[in-house]
Amino acid sequence: MYPVGVSLDGRPCLVVGGGSVALRKVRGLLEQGAVVTVIAPQASPPMEALARSGAIDLQRRAYVTGDAKRFSLVFAATDDRDVNREVSSDARQAQIWVNVADDPGLCTFHLPSKVQRGSLQIALFSDGHAPFATRRLRQCLEHRFAQEWARWVQAAAGFRKRVKALHLTAQQQEVLFDTFFDATVDTFSLTSRVPSASEEDAWLGAVKE
Repeated sequence: MYPVGVSLDGRPCLVVGGGSVALRKVRGLLEQGAVVTVIAPQASPPMEALARSGAIDLQRRAYVTGDAKRFSLVFAATDDRDVNREVSSDARQAQIWVNVADDPGLCTFHLPSKVQRGSLQIALFSDGHAPFATRRLRQCLEHRFAQEWARWVQAAAGFRKRVKALHLTAQQQEVLFDTFFDATVDTFSLTSRVPSASEEDAWLGAVKE
């Protein structure tokens, strides 16, 4: 399995199923800016609420062969394995990535357990074979990576922009990035801090001398 980060902003994505598992997929897609269509004969109240608000296109019907071919990414989350298999087959034939809940053999991609702090994401994969294990590892990491990491990664992004604006050599840039990291991260306790503006100025000034 090759882990990648995929931009779904504005991309049409399909979720087949209207229950709680499908709802989790839908919410995850909406968080990433996807345009979500749900196909399900029946949908849970929260899914219906998303449809009424205009957040999703809910088509209250059974899946029809070929539906998956109109989307960039497909999820099957029904309690009918025959339907899930058909969705997977359609997507594979159209060379569209598909994820089938709790059925790794029907998937062409797997979702990680994820810890997110701002734009920082820590993903845990098990090739879909031990999701209970990655969920519990995620819980461990959630305790270790506090919300301070969201501010830290934002500061890191800002510092990188300042470094890039100086048009330094690759080696000089790496020295500055090492300085930033070493000064702001405790690798043993997994804590971080945001450096002050004067600290950053001093680091940048030193490399220009």
